[in-house]
Amino acid sequence: MVPRVKPIDLLIRNGTVLTVDPHGTMIENGAVAVSADRIVKVGREDALSTSCRATKTIDAGGGIIMPGLVNTHTHAAMSLFRGLADDLPLTNWLNDHIFKVEARWLNPESVHAGTLLSCAEMLLSGTTTFCDGYFFEDAVAEAVQESGMRAILGQGIVDFPSPGVPDPKENVAEAARFIEKWNEKTSLVIPGLFCHSPYTCSEKTLKDARRVADAAGSLFQIHVAETQGEVKEIEQRHGVSPVQYLDRIGILNARTLAVHAIWVDEADIECMAGHGVGVSVTTESEMKLASGVAPIPEFLKKGLAVGIGTDGCASNNNLDMLQEMDMTAKLHKLKTLDPAVLDARQVLALATRRGADAIGLGGQIGSIEVGKKADLIIIDTRKPHLTPLYDPVSHLVYAAGGSDVRDVIIDGRLVVHDRALLTINIEPVFEFVSDLARRIAS
Repeated sequence: MVPRVKPIDLLIRNGTVLTVDPHGTMIENGAVAVSADRIVKVGREDALSTSCRATKTIDAGGGIIMPGLVNTHTHAAMSLFRGLADDLPLTNWLNDHIFKVEARWLNPESVHAGTLLSCAEMLLSGTTTFCDGYFFEDAVAEAVQESGMRAILGQGIVDFPSPGVPDPKENVAEAARFIEKWNEKTSLVIPGLFCHSPYTCSEKTLKDARRVADAAGSLFQIHVAETQGEVKEIEQRHGVSPVQYLDRIGILNARTLAVHAIWVDEADIECMAGHGVGVSVTTESEMKLASGVAPIPEFLKKGLAVGIGTDGCASNNNLDMLQEMDMTAKLHKLKTLDPAVLDARQVLALATRRGADAIGLGGQIGSIEVGKKADLIIIDTRKPHLTPLYDPVSHLVYAAGGSDVRDVIIDGRLVVHDRALLTINIEPVFEFVSDLARRIAS
């Protein structure tokens, strides 16, 4: 009997497939079959080549085929301010520099351009999904649509006049409008909201925002316990830690993403775990601002869904998730004086499958498994710094960088091929952002 041949849209072949599934399955001489926006088969190339008939085939060139990276926290349009205010603590960085330039220079056009610039950078370094919180989020959503990326976008909420929302009484209403406008408009743009922090949002604002997020089934993002100063301020105001305060007023649940969560104790961690809160850690930004080191090993021990992110370009200063993996692993080894802490496989999961879990997309993305979205990247391993190749996972975390990403597929669509952007015309973006930078600098 002749075996039945399955017609498919795309076959990615001739590579080592790192599925990053819960078992850490790796397939040498592997292939991935895609139909429409879904992964339909994963296995050895010889088996898939005979059982599938593909409309298009991509040769991975002996490289690594893996899930797209998931950046669980950034402010994409802040690429506009990359390098503008470095070597400063968070409070000075925000109050003396960032809030001022945002008030002066942010508008829909500049946010759109800054977001496109960041999308280009993320695509070229292997990120396929990101979680964003900022102002003029409609412009962010439009840029994401153009880029072909997948993103959870949170309209920013603060209790003072902000770009696009001069009357802070309208901040939650503006977030609700954004969610309603973009809800189910496209599968790649997932609307939500972003309350900046417990110290910039009142209890009423936080509760109102929580109600909006819950009604829409949206992700509620918030910076929490980022600095010792924040913890001290919240304790003085409310008598408890930032996490305990958010718990007391009903903010924490399984659709909450706690960003940073550096200065937390065991009770805070257990509280977050009990509510199913997701956590995003942005190691390089937290190092650069000297905010502290988030206790990722303790989070994992308590069963928290943890992802890693880059934060915005103004405090990192890039969006390279491969570099973020490397730094996250090494920093925790140094802090604990234990080289076995956060091994390469754990860190790779933080940047893919676990990160997807943290932002509520674990059933759709983050690993190469049949039925999941076809968000895939190919790493070119024929490089001096990636030779020899004993362990692909080790190389991804400790040796590879964003420039080693060759091809990117999102939702079954090829968006980067041979390091060429297929969805973004980058030259006008360069011109706009460079001109804006000259005006800001003057």
